[in-house]
Amino acid sequence: MGAGEPVVVEKENETVVGVKKEEDLEKGEVDVEEERKVQSNDVVDDHEESHLAGFHRLNPTNPLRIVINSSTRAATPSAAQAQRPHTHTRSTPTPLQQPEVANLNSRKYTNRISLFLFVLHMFIAVALVCFLVFKGVQGLIQNSESTKRKEKDVLKYFLPQVEASSFMSIILAFIWQGAIRKWPTLMLHFILWFTFVMSLAAGILLICFQKPATDGVGVCFIAFAIGNGLYACWVSHRIKFCCKVLSLSLQPVSKFPDLNKPTYHVLGAGFLWISLWILAVIGALNFYFPPLTIIVLVLSLQWTTEVMRNVVNITVSRAIALYYLRGMQSSTQFCFLRALTRNLGSACLGSLFVPAIEALRIVARGLNLLEGEDEFMFCCARCCLRVMDSVFRNGNGWAYVQIAAYGKGFVKASRDTWALFEKEDMVSIVDSDITSSICFLTGVCSGSICVIVVAAWTHKVHQSFTATLSLLTFLIGYLLTRIAMAVPHACVSCYYVCYAENPDNRLFDKTIKDRQAMLKTGRDVVPTPRGFRRYTRN
Repeated sequence: MGAGEPVVVEKENETVVGVKKEEDLEKGEVDVEEERKVQSNDVVDDHEESHLAGFHRLNPTNPLRIVINSSTRAATPSAAQAQRPHTHTRSTPTPLQQPEVANLNSRKYTNRISLFLFVLHMFIAVALVCFLVFKGVQGLIQNSESTKRKEKDVLKYFLPQVEASSFMSIILAFIWQGAIRKWPTLMLHFILWFTFVMSLAAGILLICFQKPATDGVGVCFIAFAIGNGLYACWVSHRIKFCCKVLSLSLQPVSKFPDLNKPTYHVLGAGFLWISLWILAVIGALNFYFPPLTIIVLVLSLQWTTEVMRNVVNITVSRAIALYYLRGMQSSTQFCFLRALTRNLGSACLGSLFVPAIEALRIVARGLNLLEGEDEFMFCCARCCLRVMDSVFRNGNGWAYVQIAAYGKGFVKASRDTWALFEKEDMVSIVDSDITSSICFLTGVCSGSICVIVVAAWTHKVHQSFTATLSLLTFLIGYLLTRIAMAVPHACVSCYYVCYAENPDNRLFDKTIKDRQAMLKTGRDVVPTPRGFRRYTRN
């Protein structure tokens, strides 16, 4: 052994440590503590190897060398052999390199195909709206006097009501959201029954106008009100637990004073887009196939506003999820920009399929509840429920938390989230949660209030527009309110998903564990069908 060989070993070790440090720094700031532990272990290893190299340089007759050789019973390794074990140890992957899901700073664009389709749809929608606005202006200038008079009536008695309903919907949306954040327990009961009252009142008012169109719309509102009342009675035993979870999930909101800024921006953009959109609807009256054109515009508006809602959902989910998972108070503005860029594709894909999947799943559960002894009439109930449960496992609204936190695609996030629920035995708990239903009923309540105001106004000034404006203002009130209600909905979703990922987190109490114990011991039951009903015969 030469005297210079230990220096070479130390230099190589320092180079390896430096390369390792640069690789670990790319992992992000969330694993700084683990990196320091790894580096400290490396320094210890280098120190031990330098001492070992010094022992190898001892004279064979040295007593210390004799003791080492007798304890190890191995030949003196060469310089190359002394370096091999260290090199092999350095190439072994550390826990930081194994799970990709632990990367909270993913820079991938998720679901690029759906992102491309949505961007293409927006280009087409903007072009169509501009063209129809031009057709509307052209009709006011060049058409006959009868057509001009008709369009002037539409602008005079149609446009003001829509703009007023949009503005009123935004005000109602922030009132609902602020009240839920301040009095969650009270507002949960209030929304269940106030929606019943408002939808029933809207239906009765429309029937009182005694016109065929308004009678048909009014009957729909009354039928919904009856269903809403039955649902409120059916879920009465779940309200207490839902109120407790809602109160706990809203506690981190106080740590993010600017959490509502993305909602302001999105609702402002929604108001401007609806203002242009309604002018396009008026211009569609001068275009070919007006009913078909208006239906296309309505579908486009629904997808666009649903994407806006999920952008707010992902923004809030990232801020709250990072707080639960890493104890970080991230920038809301950065979360919003991330939701508008890297996670926008997942928001577009989820906005396209989740409402339809959830609606079909409710229908399948209803068929399973109605299933009786007549197997011929309800032979498809079990098959439908099995299919919808499989589809729901691959596409559900709980996925937005992992999309926001880890940058996963929509389908993978849905599967991983549902696997976490199954692993922690939380499927029955999250399935019986009524937060999404409360947000839905809040949108219906705002829409019903808009219908009452606009229908009474329109019946006074232009009765022939009453039914059309009632449906349109209800849709606008519902969509804009759902955007603001994405904030409490995202907080509840983060509470469940982050608990399933780490139940021992100090930020969670025993609320969910106590609920699981009650369900296992039979002290509480979940009446919603989670599987297939089995009938016993004597």
